[in-house]
Amino acid sequence: MLTLYYASGTCALASLVALEESGLAFETKKLSFPDGEQRSPDYLKINPKGRVPALVTDRGMLTETPAILGFIAESAPAAKLAPLGDAFEMARLQSFNSYLCSTVHVNHAHRRRGSRWADEPAALEAMKAKVPQNMADCFMLIEEKMFESPWVMGETYSLADPYLFVMTDWLPADGVDPARFAKVSDHHARMLQRPAVQRALALDRG
Repeated sequence: MLTLYYASGTCALASLVALEESGLAFETKKLSFPDGEQRSPDYLKINPKGRVPALVTDRGMLTETPAILGFIAESAPAAKLAPLGDAFEMARLQSFNSYLCSTVHVNHAHRRRGSRWADEPAALEAMKAKVPQNMADCFMLIEEKMFESPWVMGETYSLADPYLFVMTDWLPADGVDPARFAKVSDHHARMLQRPAVQRALALDRG
């Protein structure tokens, strides 16, 4: 049995969607960030990083969204969530997810998590002020150069789709109108029609 630790409104939603798509048996443990449960001694024993997602498997604990998504795809090959066996296509998928993880998510985090990088109030406000521009620049690149349509990788749904869905969902709060990006907005609307996404959202927002 797999156990996913997650919190509402976080990137852990991508792993939750992937698990729902995979057909794997799993359970969930929801943490309350407002209550600081991610920093509780019990959770820090599971994940010393104090963040989500964390996936507990029979071989140990995994963290970081791209790694967890890859594990899910490898563990459920029949679900065809990744181009397993095609080294180049798998690398393209990982490249996209790595961009979301290392660049898009970090730009988003400057709005509420600026204290990870600076302490001065003026520096924190400057980081917040750049978030709309930085996120819009990222999504313009995705829209024009990285997104193939109808799914991220083209005709086949993959692990990149729930991850992009999560990042797109964050845009309004980051001061960016998703309607600026036609392909990405269409993708988000189609994702909302998937039963696995609906089940995951019920858990995330419930």
